[in-house]
Amino acid sequence: MYPKIVKWGVIILTLVLALALSSVISLAFGPVNIPLDEIFAVLINGEAELVNKTIISHIRLPRIILAMLVGSALAVAGAAMQGLFKNPMADPYVIGISSGAAFGASIAIIAGISVPILAFLGALGAVFLVYNIAIKNGKIAVETLLLSGIAIAAFFSATTSLLMYMAGENLHQIVFWLMGGLWASDWDKVMVAFPPILLGIIGISIFSRDLNAMLLGEEPAQYLGIDVENVKRILLVLASLITGIAVSVSGIIGFVGLIIPHMVRIVVGPDNRILIPSCGLVGAIFLIWADVLARTIIAPTELPVGIIMALFGVPFFIYLLRSKKRNWMIRC
Repeated sequence: MYPKIVKWGVIILTLVLALALSSVISLAFGPVNIPLDEIFAVLINGEAELVNKTIISHIRLPRIILAMLVGSALAVAGAAMQGLFKNPMADPYVIGISSGAAFGASIAIIAGISVPILAFLGALGAVFLVYNIAIKNGKIAVETLLLSGIAIAAFFSATTSLLMYMAGENLHQIVFWLMGGLWASDWDKVMVAFPPILLGIIGISIFSRDLNAMLLGEEPAQYLGIDVENVKRILLVLASLITGIAVSVSGIIGFVGLIIPHMVRIVVGPDNRILIPSCGLVGAIFLIWADVLARTIIAPTELPVGIIMALFGVPFFIYLLRSKKRNWMIRC
């Protein structure tokens, strides 16, 4: 028992240090490169050239913190969804959250009102519909939940396409939002996103032991005294909450919740007690560097982070499909 705890402690400490180092170093990169000594001067005592101080304090620092929050939320939600559905192809958007958020954001852009609020409400609306379709006699069938998510996602995608067709001069704003990006980051978004994402990740981590038991099957988990249906509801709500918040402040950034849990699982193993916090830290690190790449690869122009993630995620997704096919053929 103790060697495992020590090992987990070393893993978490290493990832925390890597996250801190990534956060500081990434402050240096952008259309304007800033020396590390000035970055440390701003972070420690607030002293530096006015221009660099403004860039660090009001542009890059909130952007990096938001990248940490969004990356952590999507990676942890992805790990929870994969455990809940017992499906390695599941991700945070599997029940239509991204499609509902896109619908809400499109309405907000056309109407000229707050995009994050309507995007979040759209995400919650999609989850509400999927949940009420899937629940029967107080129980949630995971298969029905998945199929309901596919249907609701298709519905909201169609309505979003209709809004884009009618958007006129607002079309480019909708397209940019759908691509996903962190260029509109500010301290207000950080303050809005930080509490629910942190609480949601902590909540999911608390139920990691129950999620481990549920991976053995619902009946064995019930024999161990776990209220399976209640745990499924709580995990679904928490994963949906942090995903909805993440999408509302960053747009749709795909593949984080799909590839990070797999990468981390290879290193730390399938135990959700270490997998979930590790996914949160690795997701934060990964999105920080994806955002650095997005804002430097064709500087001074920025690429949407969603494009960067798709370039990484699609090959990995194809690899998962081929691996799953090989495993299925071996079992047969």
